Amino acid sequence: MQDSPSFATPPPPPGPVEEHRFPCDTCGSDLRFDPEKYQLVCDHCGNTETISGRRTHHPIAELDFRKAIARELPQAEMEDTRVTTCPNCAAQVEFDADKHATECPFCATPVVVDTGVNRHIKPRGVLPFALTENVAKDAMTNWLGRLWFAPNGLQEYARKGRRMEGIYVPYWTYDADTKSSYSGERGTVYYVTVTVMRDGKPTQKQVPKVRWRSVSGRVARFFDDVLVLASKSLPKQFTDALEPWDLSALEPYAPEYLAGFRAEAYSITLDEGYVEARQIMDAMIERDVRFDIGGDRQRIHNVQSQISDVTFKHILLPVWLAAYKYRGKTYRFVVNGRTGNVQGERPYSAIKITFAVILGLLAAGVVGYFMALQK
Repeated sequence: MQDSPSFATPPPPPGPVEEHRFPCDTCGSDLRFDPEKYQLVCDHCGNTETISGRRTHHPIAELDFRKAIARELPQAEMEDTRVTTCPNCAAQVEFDADKHATECPFCATPVVVDTGVNRHIKPRGVLPFALTENVAKDAMTNWLGRLWFAPNGLQEYARKGRRMEGIYVPYWTYDADTKSSYSGERGTVYYVTVTVMRDGKPTQKQVPKVRWRSVSGRVARFFDDVLVLASKSLPKQFTDALEPWDLSALEPYAPEYLAGFRAEAYSITLDEGYVEARQIMDAMIERDVRFDIGGDRQRIHNVQSQISDVTFKHILLPVWLAAYKYRGKTYRFVVNGRTGNVQGERPYSAIKITFAVILGLLAAGVVGYFMALQK
């Protein structure tokens, strides 16, 4: 299958950093987005404000991939963000202008916020949080409670530990129209009867054979919203396991949804993400080719794909995250901010494992003793 070209995208000079604050009309305190009320709320006086610009029926517009790679996107599609890179996990997290030191929400490493700015493609869509922190923490605690051999101290620390961080994690989505021509072979299984010796006697049995025939053809598929993680801060097996995401519920990006939460800047560029998207597309095209070849078995010799009308979106998806340091080691747990699905690094208790092994040996000894008595 044809590989996609690699593109380098040198960033243009940064402009002024756009800051978003949402003061309460009643008392002046900062508002935050409340997943339960789906509104901006003031924790100080209880005032609420609605979010304008919510999507009704029109889909979120895509951007042209080739124009983005050629740095021909309109300036309105770009933004400058103030981020810091964690020295431990490489997360790039956006911080408020008045914060100068904090901990990385992904690994609990102390970091000092730098003063530089990064130019990025603006998010086009956001999937707002639907679960509150308390619901996410209950889901994580229940998940920990079901883990065998997890340290009791870690479970207790998780129950009484610090607040979870609400993080919007960056993703790319890609659309593409594909037309593929292929050559290969269709295999048809048939059976022949052979005679073999079994227990000194001749016995007949059916042996499968495959008759191969050369084939060629074409398949076509339109790919819609091929999802690629644009972050390096969390193990990919965690974020992949948080799927599926209901992308049909995406809202047009509005900074109000980020009020009270943090957003991670993408560290996987648009062209890097496209390489992974092509791998996903190629795997699906191969499945289509096998289906088109038909028969009982398939051999694929060659696939040539033409990719056209490639578009993309930069979107933000909601994740509740906890990074706990327990006895010198960091454990990270992530919760899908829409469904409550939990993933994380599995901790083990050496004491519990040792105790279980001893119990197992004792049980085996008791069984062996009674079996010996019965002989």
